[in-house]
Amino acid sequence: MLGPTSTRKSTSPFARLNEQLAGVEPGMPAINLTIGEPQHPIPSFVAPVIAENVALFGRYPPIRGTDAFRQTIAGWLDQRYGLTARIDPERMVLPLNGSREGLTLAALSARQRRPDIETPVVLLPNPFYQAYAAGAEVAGAEVVLLGSGRDGSFPDLGRVDEAVLARTIAVYVASPTAPQGDVATLADWTQVIQIARAHDFMVFADECYSEIYRDAPPPGVLQAADSLGAGYGNILTFHSLSKRSNLPGLRCGFVAGDPDFLDNWQRFRNVAAPQVPGPIQAVAVAAYSDESHVAENRALYNAKYDAALQTLGPKVRASRPEGGFFLWLEVGDGVAAADRLWREAGVRTIPGEYLSLPLPDGSNPGAPYIRVAMVQDLAITQEALTRMAGVLG
Repeated sequence: MLGPTSTRKSTSPFARLNEQLAGVEPGMPAINLTIGEPQHPIPSFVAPVIAENVALFGRYPPIRGTDAFRQTIAGWLDQRYGLTARIDPERMVLPLNGSREGLTLAALSARQRRPDIETPVVLLPNPFYQAYAAGAEVAGAEVVLLGSGRDGSFPDLGRVDEAVLARTIAVYVASPTAPQGDVATLADWTQVIQIARAHDFMVFADECYSEIYRDAPPPGVLQAADSLGAGYGNILTFHSLSKRSNLPGLRCGFVAGDPDFLDNWQRFRNVAAPQVPGPIQAVAVAAYSDESHVAENRALYNAKYDAALQTLGPKVRASRPEGGFFLWLEVGDGVAAADRLWREAGVRTIPGEYLSLPLPDGSNPGAPYIRVAMVQDLAITQEALTRMAGVLG
């Protein structure tokens, strides 16, 4: 489960793909399924809310967010996860310019939180979202890789060496995982929380895909902490409107959890991080007050997964993940498959190898896979799947 450490600097998988395919013309009209950029319709309330609050663009927004933003987020978390220990909107919620900047900069504050550790460690899943590695790099931390299964298994911190845990300042955990789409159980979250508290490091829970699921809402890290009955210390959850509400260009999300950590982080962010504009926060208030557009969003993704299972066939072995909006397809050699799909079918996908780091034996757990972002509309997705079946099947 525990992979050896790696100090390789983070590199954009999209930059690597651009280098791989530079100068190669697509074999058919291009369909881009690389970037996890939702293409579903923008909710109808967005433009009117911005118009109503446009005067707020003329003022610097407070770094801690508006009262309405924090109260809405706290209420949404309480309701979504059935929390008995309510989220305090005054001390336990901060707005973010999308979750990426928060996930990156949080590692720096996690490092500052443990000045007693001479050589800090950040634990990462593998594959992983590149912002996690960037956070470790910013914090000057050594990266230790955790295994991550695609069969519903979840990284087991109980198998990490005690000496490594003693140097750990943070662990990044995503649920649903990206790209595999696995979902953490309450037992998974509970184990992570208990080990983090025993060794006093932070849990950075990336739950940006929490509302894109197939059947049942994924349990959350706050839900597990609430069941333990000891508050929300050592825990931060990160969410974003990019996936939930099809608003990747809005650049708005939030972080919630450990009030002491957020108190200190707020002071740092007040001098180092950009604020979220007032009209954008107003859109977030509207978005987290409405679930109908989120349910419609889920239905669109589920229809595309149904199409994938029907179109790709048994040779490609497509699965219907519990959450998220990616296909994680085992194709033998992901780099070669991505090259063929572009050359022969004009379908652009990401090799799984570009989303993972190599293990000590030189193997890469993502090498046999490609990641397919199911973000286009159903008609375009169906066309892409049909082309892919012709190349891979």
